[in-house]
Amino acid sequence: MFDAPFETPPAPEAQVSEVIVTGARLPPSAGEGAFAITSLADPAWARSPRLDEQLARAPGVSLFRRTSSLATNPTTQGLSLRAIAPSGAGRALVTLDGVPQNDPFGGWVIWSGLPAETVQDVRVVRGAGAQAYGAGALTGVVALTGRDGGGPVLEASAEAGGQSYRRAALNAGAGGVLASVTAERSGGWTPVRAGRGAADEPLALDAWSAALRYDAQLSSGPAMAARVAVYDENRRSGLVGADARARGAQASLTLAQAPSGDRHGWRLQAWTLVSDLQNRSVAVGAGRAFTTPANDQFETPAHGYGFNAALRGVRGPLEWEVGADLRAAEGETHERFRYMGGQFTRLREAGGQTTTLGAYADASWTAGPWLLTGDLRVDHWRAFDARRREFDLQTGAATLDEAPAGRSTTTPTGRVGLRRDLGPGFVRTAAYAGFRPPSLNELHRPFRVGNDVTEANAALKPERLYGVEAGAGLEGKGARLSATLFLNRLEDPVANVTIGQGPATFPTAGFIPAGGVLRQRQNVGRIDAVGLELEGRADLGRSLVLTGALMATDAEVDGGSQAPQLTGKRPAQAPRVAASAGLEWRANARLGLFLAARHEGARFDDDLNTRRLDAATTLGLSARYALNPSTRLELDLRNALDADVATGRTGDGVTSFDAPRSVRVGVTYVR
Repeated sequence: MFDAPFETPPAPEAQVSEVIVTGARLPPSAGEGAFAITSLADPAWARSPRLDEQLARAPGVSLFRRTSSLATNPTTQGLSLRAIAPSGAGRALVTLDGVPQNDPFGGWVIWSGLPAETVQDVRVVRGAGAQAYGAGALTGVVALTGRDGGGPVLEASAEAGGQSYRRAALNAGAGGVLASVTAERSGGWTPVRAGRGAADEPLALDAWSAALRYDAQLSSGPAMAARVAVYDENRRSGLVGADARARGAQASLTLAQAPSGDRHGWRLQAWTLVSDLQNRSVAVGAGRAFTTPANDQFETPAHGYGFNAALRGVRGPLEWEVGADLRAAEGETHERFRYMGGQFTRLREAGGQTTTLGAYADASWTAGPWLLTGDLRVDHWRAFDARRREFDLQTGAATLDEAPAGRSTTTPTGRVGLRRDLGPGFVRTAAYAGFRPPSLNELHRPFRVGNDVTEANAALKPERLYGVEAGAGLEGKGARLSATLFLNRLEDPVANVTIGQGPATFPTAGFIPAGGVLRQRQNVGRIDAVGLELEGRADLGRSLVLTGALMATDAEVDGGSQAPQLTGKRPAQAPRVAASAGLEWRANARLGLFLAARHEGARFDDDLNTRRLDAATTLGLSARYALNPSTRLELDLRNALDADVATGRTGDGVTSFDAPRSVRVGVTYVR
C-alpha cells in the first residue's frame, strides 16, 4: 500500500526559497494545497511493477475495464478518476515531469512504457486540472515525477510466478545518467469460463521498455533534463486470432530554474511522441466453437509533439505563474475488414490532425492560516485534415470517400480554491471547469470486440466538466483522516451509444452477426455525479500501519435528444463504490508483511445497463525479507481468495473474468 495516502498535503509556504528541487522542474505551486491531491510516496518493499495497479489503490482511480494493464487491450488502458464516466480514451491526463503520456492517437496510456522503477513519486490531482495541465485533465491529473540521474546506483530485480509470469528490471546510473531496462512476460489465463469453447485461449503479454535520462546543472544556473524512452508490447487477447501490438518512443528536453529570493523561476520544455498500434479482432462462431477474422488493423502510425513555457514569481504572500503550451497530434489507421470467402475484401484508411494551443495565469495568496488561489486558462482546439476512405481490395475501387469539414473551438476554463488551516486539521473548498478534446481514435477509428462493433464519429465535440467540492482533514499523532464531497456535471460526454443488434446489416458498419451489437461514439447530453472520498492512515504502534480509502459516486446520464434511451442510466463501467485497505506489519528489521484488500461495487458493461458485472472483493498478501542490506526476497500471493472478478459480458451473456489466484517470488538487489 502507499505510504501516507493523505488527500491534501499541508499548504506549502509561499516562501519557496526553502524548497529544494533536485531536477529540471518547478516545485509544486502554493495553490495546490486548496485542491484534492493525494501524494503516493510508495515504499520500495511494497511496489507493484505496474503503475496502474499502484494507482488503483487510491480512491476513484481506475482503468476503463476492471483489470490491470497486465491483461487489457491497449485501447482500454485510458485512466479516469472519480468513476464519473470511465472511458477507453481516459478522462484524466497522465504526465511524466510535465510531458503528457497519453497516446497521441488514442488518449490511452501504455503502462508497459512507464515501469515503476523509473518513477520517483506520484501526485493524483482530482478535479478538473486547469493551470499548466489544460486539455485532457477533465477529471484530474496523475503527475509522475521521474527518477533523476543522480549519484551512482545499481538496482536489479527478477520475479517469476503463476500463469507463466516472468519479469526483470535493471536501473544503473552515474554522473547524472540513469539507464533503465525492463522485460515482462505472462502466459495469462483464459478469461471465459462458463460456456468456454475452442474459440477461447489464454491472454498473454510479452513486453519490454528502455529509458535513458541525463540531468545536469548548467553553469548559467538552470537545471537541464533530457530523456528518451522506447517500449514494445505484444498481446494475445483471449480469442484465437485476436492479438495486439503497441510500440512507441518519446523524447523530451527540459530547462528549469526554481524561484529564489528576487529571482523568478521558469521552465521551458519540448517533447515528441511517436506510436503505432496493430490490432486484430475476430468474430465468434456459434457455441464459441471457432473464430473468423473480422478486422486487421495492421498499422496506426501517430505522432504527437508539444512545447510549454512557464514563468513564476513570489512577492511576499503572493505567488504567481503565467504560461503557455502547444500540443499537436496526427495519425491514421490502416485496416483490412469485411472478411468473406476466406479473405478480407475491404481496405480502410482514416485519420486526421488536431492542435491545442493554450495560455494560463495563476495566483495564490497566503496569509497566516488562509490560502486563496485561482487560475484562468484559455485553449483553442482545432481538428482538420480528416479523411475516411474505403476500397475494394480486388478491384481497387473506392466504396467510401469522406472528408469531414475541419472544426475548431475556443474554451475558457479555470479553478478557484480556498483553504483554512485549523491547527491539527484543515477545511477547504474549490470550484473548477475543464475540457477534453476527442482523440483521433474516437474521431476516426471503428473497433470490434468479438461480435460487438463500435463506429467512429468525426463530428464529436470536446467534453466539458464543471464541478464544486468541499473537503476537511485531521492529523494527529500517528493518525490522518480526510474527506472530500464533490458535485460534478459532465456536458457532451462521449459515449458508445447502441444503434442496433444483430443479425442485421447497417450503413457504413455493414453486417452485425447474431448476438452482436452496433454502437457509435456520440456526444450525449450530460452526466451528473455526486460523490464522497475518504482516506485515512493510523500508526498502530511502532511496527503496525493501517491505511484505507473509500470512493462512492452516484452518476446518472441525461441522454438529451441525442440519446433519450440513456436517460436515467448509470454510465458504463462506473461503479458506485470502490474501497481499499492495507495493513503493514514490520515484524522485525528484516521481515515485512503486508495485506491489501480491494472491493468494487457492481458496474454495467454497456450503455443500456443490461450487462451487469457483479461486485468483487480481492485480497493480496505480500512478504519481504532482507537477506542483507543489499538483497531482498519477495513473496506475493495475488487474489488470495481466488475471487471471481467479472471484467466483461457479451450480448449473448458470456462473462469474462480477471486473473485467478497466483503466487510470485522475486529477488531485488540494490547497491
